[in-house]
Amino acid sequence: MIRAPRSKSRFSLRDTLMSYGFLAPALILLTLFTFYPLAYGSYLGFTEYGGARFGQGLPPKWIGLENFRTLLADPLFLRSLVNSVKYLIVVPVLQLASLAVAVLVNKNLPGMAFFRAAYYVPVVTSISLAAVMWDWVYNKDGTLNWVLGAAHLLSRSSMFGWLNNEYSAFWAVMLVTFWRGFGYYMVLYLAGLQGIPQELEEAAVLDGASSWKRFWSITVPMMKPTILLCSLLSTIAALRVLEEVLVLTNGGPLNSTYTALMYVYSKAFQGFNFDYGLASAAGLVVAAVALLLSAVNFRLFRDSSGDSV
Repeated sequence: MIRAPRSKSRFSLRDTLMSYGFLAPALILLTLFTFYPLAYGSYLGFTEYGGARFGQGLPPKWIGLENFRTLLADPLFLRSLVNSVKYLIVVPVLQLASLAVAVLVNKNLPGMAFFRAAYYVPVVTSISLAAVMWDWVYNKDGTLNWVLGAAHLLSRSSMFGWLNNEYSAFWAVMLVTFWRGFGYYMVLYLAGLQGIPQELEEAAVLDGASSWKRFWSITVPMMKPTILLCSLLSTIAALRVLEEVLVLTNGGPLNSTYTALMYVYSKAFQGFNFDYGLASAAGLVVAAVALLLSAVNFRLFRDSSGDSV
């Protein structure tokens, strides 16, 4: 039996070195600004670092799982973690609304480009500017109370500041998150919709399928990778919400809007302790919850489609 000679590329080594040469700048930047901070931050979660040690220039001291025991015994952290998990309520509402509007703006109608841009404006709006606007809306004498009063749903004597009430502040901040993220996911869904072959829609129309039937039989199955991506992104974003809370309520009133990432931020950068070890441990807990929920997302989409997405 005659074996065929192995094909050897004369420039294989040179091509490999050239490929890594092109990748080197990106790999160096990723190492400096992503991989190293991630590894070092994870290490700090198991150390005592901050406060007096940080002020005296002492290195981190390894303490094992002590930071995690402190977190489990801290009612504020447990409250913040519960609030972050509650924040996931916004995910299905945001995804359904974004997909519905993406289907509407995907039509070739006059002026549709304007609506696509208008829906995206909140995404690029400064959070400081958005905070001023929403604070005006939620104020006791603001727009929301005026609308509810005009509709006779709220009397003048019962009006209140929505961000100053422990029962309404959480939902008020969540609405701002919905407003800011809506356009972003709408654009992602719109890109997925425009990637569906028109031949499938035309064939379904010729077969007499209704719009609702075409949506569930063609659009949704073809959009599952995009739906999974948006679901993962919005889940992670809900767990790490910080900017809205920081500028609107600063975690109040009575810690009703205090989220897990707010806890991380306050322990690391607020006050005079600068407890980087405890903050890193809290960040690891949030990351673990995000990974768990990501796995759940993958499992749900795999079960619904019969195979992995």
